[in-house]
This record gives sequence, C-alpha cells and structure tokens, in this order.
Amino acid sequence: MSHTARAPLTALVAVVACLLACLTAATGSAHASPARHRPADAARHVVAYYQTQYDNGAYVSPSPLGGIATDIDLAAFHLDSDGTVHLNDDPPSAAKFDRMWSDLAALQKSGVRVEAMLGGAAQGTYANLHDDFTTYYGLLRDTLRTYHLDGVDLDIEEPFSLADTEHLIRQLRTDFGSSFVIAMAPVASDLSGGSTYSGGFDYRTLEQDVGSDISWYNAQFYCGWGDLSGTSDYDAVVSAGFAASRVVAGTVTNSANCSGYVDPSTLDSTLRSLVSEHSDFAGVAGWEYFNAQGSGGPQSWYQGVRDAMN
Repeated sequence: MSHTARAPLTALVAVVACLLACLTAATGSAHASPARHRPADAARHVVAYYQTQYDNGAYVSPSPLGGIATDIDLAAFHLDSDGTVHLNDDPPSAAKFDRMWSDLAALQKSGVRVEAMLGGAAQGTYANLHDDFTTYYGLLRDTLRTYHLDGVDLDIEEPFSLADTEHLIRQLRTDFGSSFVIAMAPVASDLSGGSTYSGGFDYRTLEQDVGSDISWYNAQFYCGWGDLSGTSDYDAVVSAGFAASRVVAGTVTNSANCSGYVDPSTLDSTLRSLVSEHSDFAGVAGWEYFNAQGSGGPQSWYQGVRDAMN
C-alpha cells in the first residue's frame, strides 16, 4: 500500500479511537457518580411546607418565598374512600384555591419546585392505595398532571408495607421520569433505626431497593422523633447508612406546630455545624410556612436557615 493511501486510513483510525475514548469516559463517569449519591439539586434544599392557605379567613400567599425556597410542599393531599381527591378539606379545583394555583405557577416559572405532600396525619390515603392501587394511583397521577406539580412528597403515617411503597415509587418514576421529585417524609428515628413509625418497614431496606428512584428524605426531627438543638440525631441517621446528601433536616417553625421547636440562634448553630461536618448536607425543611417565626415575616425563617447553611 502506498504512503498516499495509508494517510487517510491512519486518520480514520485516530478518529475512531478518539470517539471510543470519549464514550468510555462518559460511561465511566456515569457509573462513578450514580444519581442516588448526588443531591437532587446543586444548591442545598430549603423546603417550605405550605398547608395553611387561609389564616382566619385571610389568604396566605406563598409568593414571598420566591428566591428563598427551593421547594414548596403543598399539603396535604388525600385520596379519599369515596374516590375523590382533596387538598385538606376541599377538592383542589375549589375556587378558594384559584389564587394559590396562580401564585404557585408564577413561583414555578421563577425556578421554585412545587411538590404535593401526600398523606400526613389524616388516615386512609395509603390504605386505599393498598386496597385498590389501580383506582387510587390513577387519581394521584391525574392530579399531579392536572396541576403541573413538580413532584410528590410521600408522608406515610399509617401502615403501608415495604412492597406497597416500592410499587408506588417505581410506578411514579416510570410515569413521570427522572426529573420528577419523589421525596419521602419519614420520622428521623425511622432512618436511624430506632422506630418503624412511617409505614412500618425498614427504610434502610427501602433505600437499598429503590434508593435510586427516591430524590431525598424530608426527615422529621420533631414531635419526639428527633431533635435539631444539636447534631447528634442527624449524625445518627448518617451513621445508619444514609448519606447526608439524601437527608433534609425537617423541623418546626413555631412552637405551636409540635414539640421540638428550636430557637433560631440554636438552629443556626446546629446547621453551621452540620454543614461543617457534612459538605454534602442536603438542607432544611420547615413545618410550616404560615406561622413561621421570623422577624421579617414567615418567609424570613426560611431565609434565615438558607443563610446559616451558606
């Protein structure tokens, strides 16, 4: 073969080798950093639970949370035994929510995610999913689509098996894709292994089985299930095998909301310590927005924790 014929062939081989090297590097990168070990967002989460839309008849707008909260958890959605969906005491289509939906849509356009908190203290949602998954999951799926929600927060506070939970999570991920938020809200001691309150199963097994489909955990460090006056209860969760990037520290924003309220200066100290201990610390969730104790209005409580983490 002449030198003239060999030159194009040499160039071709070089190009193919380069392409294979790039493909190998990209594949290696993907395997080195699976999604379950990364925070769902580059910034630490600031999650505002928004259950009280009216306080003494006055509308409570979520709009001041713009630029502060990364996520608003709209609470609480219920799948009722009569085959209906309610947001607290009313259908989500009720006229009283029109302004709320408009405000939330504007926040979404600005980059804030809005998730539906499903369940909570009111019983029945998860029992109905267990008894008739096809019907009640269909109601949930259609509601999430109708209101253009960015995710769901599964707050299981009634018996619901590990198998049922994994089935629900896998179906949500299949139907809504990889960018959809699937968070969970177990009590903190369920994650550290001291209880099985939130459903009745082992969350460490859940994490092993379907952790790649769970965005993060909004762990409840209050109501006797954990405490954020120091770092020990959060550290116990990490010691149990949960990466700090997976666990958002949930606390109450007002002593009226539950036991375990931590005053702002103490909470700031705890958060600064957690950030120092865990560079991948996932963030903070506050229950709840309307009566959060902050000197500049309820949104300032969330601004305070955001500042403490940064």
